[in-house]
Amino acid sequence: MSTATGSIDAAMQHCRDITRARARNFYYGLKLLPEPKRSSLYAIYAWMRRADDIIDDSDGRELTRIELDRFSETTIEALEGRCDADDPLWIAFTETARTFKLDAAPFLDMLEGQRADLDERSIVTSEDLFTYCRQVASTVGLVCIQVWGYDDSAAPSLAVDRGIAFQLTNILRDIREDVELDRCYIPAQQLKDAGMTPDDLVSWRPADRAESIIEGWIATARSHYERSAPLEEMIDPACRPTLWAMTTIYRELLERIAKDPHRIVEDRRVRLNAIHKTSIALRAKWMARSAGPAK
Repeated sequence: MSTATGSIDAAMQHCRDITRARARNFYYGLKLLPEPKRSSLYAIYAWMRRADDIIDDSDGRELTRIELDRFSETTIEALEGRCDADDPLWIAFTETARTFKLDAAPFLDMLEGQRADLDERSIVTSEDLFTYCRQVASTVGLVCIQVWGYDDSAAPSLAVDRGIAFQLTNILRDIREDVELDRCYIPAQQLKDAGMTPDDLVSWRPADRAESIIEGWIATARSHYERSAPLEEMIDPACRPTLWAMTTIYRELLERIAKDPHRIVEDRRVRLNAIHKTSIALRAKWMARSAGPAK
């Protein structure tokens, strides 16, 4: 093994460790991918995690903005094959960009979403919410299909819809925690029209209005899952079990919320335990056995 190859292998292992430790739902699907797509998605996840950490570990808006700008510049260098950083993240990410000729647009859109969060993004209208979902989640779908490969020009628009469905599920699941952190992704105008505040929503008062708002967003998430259903048949057959596993995990989360919407404001987060997610991954693994060769 050459030094260069060894360095890349070690960098990919580093990104796998990050993904296994921090991707609570995605890891169960990603580990089903064939190589080199599996390691490449680990590298991309590690990149996303680093971008999130810049915001989450902020020591002040201006310093964070400088760090985010530097991160964006290094991202462009990596995507263009000009990055010579010895950080294992950048080694793995640069190799992934080279292997799959990644388009820069989704990554830069994600970083614009990070900048909006840094400026304390305001979700006033439903369109504001959809813009947020497209920036932080649909972009992930667009990157994934670049790595997976697809054979239909409709795939990118369906990946956008799937990302919106995933992010709406996250928003519903995390609504109480977000409000406690002074964030609310339910549009402010919708709450105002209902005569409610974010605190009213998580206090579930009045109950009928709170339930109506949440049920409306459950229906919207379901419609995006359904609209994006053809996506599975458009990607590389060897990668379909991964998308199926990730979608099944998120869809089951949504259906648990739908069964008892009030649960989202209780102390315990709505979640699938590790055993349940492992069972979904095992079912997907059987699907992988009958999939065609990787593209």
